[in-house]
Amino acid sequence: MTENPSRQSSQGEGPPSVTIAFIAESAGVSIPTVSKVLNGRSGVSEQTRARIENLINEHGYRRPSGNRSGTVELVFRKMEDMWAVEIIRGVERAARKSRIGVMVSELGPHDSSPAASIDDTVGRRSNCVLFVSQILATEREKLKAKDIPFVVVDPIDELPDDVPFVGTTNWRGGHSATRHLLDLGHRRIAMINGPDHPFCRARMAGYFSALAEADVTADPELMVRTALTRQHGYSAALELLSRADRPTAIFASNDMQAFGVYQAARELGLSIPGDLSVVGFDDLVVSDWVDPPLTTVHQPLFEMSVAATELALTLGRGEPVPQLGLEIATTLTLRDSTAPPRS
Repeated sequence: MTENPSRQSSQGEGPPSVTIAFIAESAGVSIPTVSKVLNGRSGVSEQTRARIENLINEHGYRRPSGNRSGTVELVFRKMEDMWAVEIIRGVERAARKSRIGVMVSELGPHDSSPAASIDDTVGRRSNCVLFVSQILATEREKLKAKDIPFVVVDPIDELPDDVPFVGTTNWRGGHSATRHLLDLGHRRIAMINGPDHPFCRARMAGYFSALAEADVTADPELMVRTALTRQHGYSAALELLSRADRPTAIFASNDMQAFGVYQAARELGLSIPGDLSVVGFDDLVVSDWVDPPLTTVHQPLFEMSVAATELALTLGRGEPVPQLGLEIATTLTLRDSTAPPRS
C-alpha cells in the first residue's frame, strides 16, 4: 500500500506531519475550504466546518504560518526579458508597504525539470510566492500542500479557475493598436504575432475585430506567427516588406519584434513612419529611446505586480478577496513611429 503523499513521516520519533492538503482530502473538501475554517471565515456550512475541525483535532494539525520567513518570493522562468525590471519594482513597492522582504529566484524554462527548484522554494517558506508568466501543476500542488499562497503575474497559459492571477487586457491592446492605424488611413496592416499562447491569441483577436469594424478584410498573407524576439521580428518583417504589395503598417506582438521591424525597414531603405508605420506591445523603457520613438501598447507591468503582491499577501493572511483573477487595462502610448500612409 502506497503512503499518502499529503501525510509524510517526520524525521525521528513522533507522529507523522499532517498537511492542509491531507485534511482537505480526508474531509472531501478543497484546500481553500479548510483555510476558511482555520481562519474562522464564513462561507462553510456548519456540518462541513464540524467535520474539518474534528479532523484537525484528531490529527493534531497546526497551521505552519508562524514559521514563515517574512518574505515574498518572486519566481521567473528566465530573467533575460527587459520587462523583468518593472515587475521587480512593483513587487518591491507593495512588499515595502507591508514591511516584508523580497527574494527573486529563477526556476528555468517551462520544459525543464523543476522538481529540485520548487522544493527549494517550498522549503524557504515565504509568506507567498509570485510566479511570472507560468506555474506548473506540480508546483501548484506542492505549494498548496504546504499552505503557501501563490499568484501568477501576466500568465501565458490558461489557468484553472482556482488559481489566482493578475493579467492585462490583451484583446483591448490589440484592438486599440489596429484601430489607431486604421484611423490614420492604413488598410494594408500586417501583424507579426507570437506563439500560440492565450495572450497572443487575444492580441490577434483584437486585431481581427478592429479590421472587421472598419470593413477591412483580413489578408492571411499579412499575418506571420513567430517567436517574440527581435531576430524573429526582423525575419518576419523582411518577408513582409520584400513583397511588391507590401504593407503600409505593421503591428508587432511585442516591442522586441517591433525593434526587428525597424532593422528590416532600414536595410530595405524604408523610412519610419514615412514609408512604414510600426506599433509594438509592452512599452518597454527603451521604446522611447529608439529612433523614431515607438508607438506601443502600454502593458501596466508595474501596476500588475503591485496588485499581484497585494493579492498574494491578502491570501496569506487568510483574508477574503473580491476575486481571484484581475485584469488591468492596457493603454496606447503614441510616439513618432506612426503616421498616415503615403498617397
